[in-house]
Amino acid sequence: MHRISLQTKFSLSYICIILAVLILMNTYPLVVSENLTFRSKETTLKGSVSVMVAALSGLEELTEENVSSAMTLVEATEISRILVTDAAGCILYDTRETDSARGRYAFYTEVVQALRGNDVFYTTFADGAFQSRAAAPVIYRNQTIGSVYAYEYDTEQATLLASLQNNLLRISLAVTVFVVGLSTILSRVLTRRFGVLADAIRRMREGSYSHRAEIGGRDEITEIATEFNSLADRLQTTEDARRRFVSDASHELKTPLAGIRLLSDSILQTENMDPTTVREFVGDIEQESERLTRITENLLRLTRLDSGAAEEPTAVEISPVIERVLRMLRLVAQERQVEMSAVVEREGTVLAGQDDLHQVIYNLAENAIKYNRPGGFVHITLAGDDATCVLTVEDDGIGIPQEDMPRIFDRFYRVDKMRSRADGGTGLGLSIVSDTVRRRGGSIAVRAREGGGSVFTVRLPRAEEGGEAS
Repeated sequence: MHRISLQTKFSLSYICIILAVLILMNTYPLVVSENLTFRSKETTLKGSVSVMVAALSGLEELTEENVSSAMTLVEATEISRILVTDAAGCILYDTRETDSARGRYAFYTEVVQALRGNDVFYTTFADGAFQSRAAAPVIYRNQTIGSVYAYEYDTEQATLLASLQNNLLRISLAVTVFVVGLSTILSRVLTRRFGVLADAIRRMREGSYSHRAEIGGRDEITEIATEFNSLADRLQTTEDARRRFVSDASHELKTPLAGIRLLSDSILQTENMDPTTVREFVGDIEQESERLTRITENLLRLTRLDSGAAEEPTAVEISPVIERVLRMLRLVAQERQVEMSAVVEREGTVLAGQDDLHQVIYNLAENAIKYNRPGGFVHITLAGDDATCVLTVEDDGIGIPQEDMPRIFDRFYRVDKMRSRADGGTGLGLSIVSDTVRRRGGSIAVRAREGGGSVFTVRLPRAEEGGEAS
């Protein structure tokens, strides 16, 4: 199917609109002028006939002599022809000098109608002239004794009307040429901007997310281009994050896999390896496998968060979740000689998933234990106001450098990469916490604690009665 360009459609639309206007401009004034002329002719010609009828109405009988005498006083020179007949239709008076019809009978329709007692008027515009006919009966003592017939052939008004028509045609032709040129230019300018936008869309479809649509102006097309560029910025940011995520994920997965392969190859290629060494290598393989499992689980959890396939939110009380996390991590804290405690200043219920809330508190508390020191502490506080639940996880561990704080919620970002790997960290825990809190309508922030350590603060909207967020 042949495609019609947008420029052609715009040009045709402009031309059709202008043609409609020009047709109206060339018909309406002419019709109005013609109707006005018709009414003017009717008024003047019928008026002249009425004057002649009045001059003849005083005669008892119409004859050639008395009609001629009466008509010399009222004859209108602008009328082309005047006929006066008697009651039988015989012509008694005719202003036409050559081929006079006196003595003949008038068979004009207008004369017949006038002899029947009717006033008659007809006018037409043809062959470059207005042709008007009027007739009226001559009445004496309620008896029709004759008729007056007037015929006017006017070329002057017709010439004026033709001149008006020619002027309108010339104006229309000039306007048509101007509009066709202007519509072509305007449609080209307009469609060129659409072409720039279409080209930018094609480039983006091909993967060039850095390309932008440069369109000037302050109209709707500019707004579309601005929104497109904003979308391109977001897509480029998303694509950069995706590539970085894939690269980091590949790197993180490759590290434990390389360790497993190296250890397994050592076992296979070393003959007569003592059982103690084999057991150590197998233990190392198990640790790398657990780390690989954690990375995989965290990646799957992030994928579910990104896809929106989160757990259905319900009203969850926070304090029982805190108690369960303390029980689960107490042994780990004792091994690292870290004291754990919790204080509930105000009970809180939030609209979230049970596993989501557990994941948030568990990750924050586990990190606080891992990056602490012997003799340190981890303290969890639940507080808030009527609208918000505030969860604080505070520790006096090694802390986070100020320059690293803006990036600690980025995926795979670790402050101390060597120590994080040694502790089994994947660089995904805080990212999962941040995404989970944000998707539940909350926020998370971190600051340095006076005296050392870090303070993480999570704010979640408090759930009203009935399970809705306040």
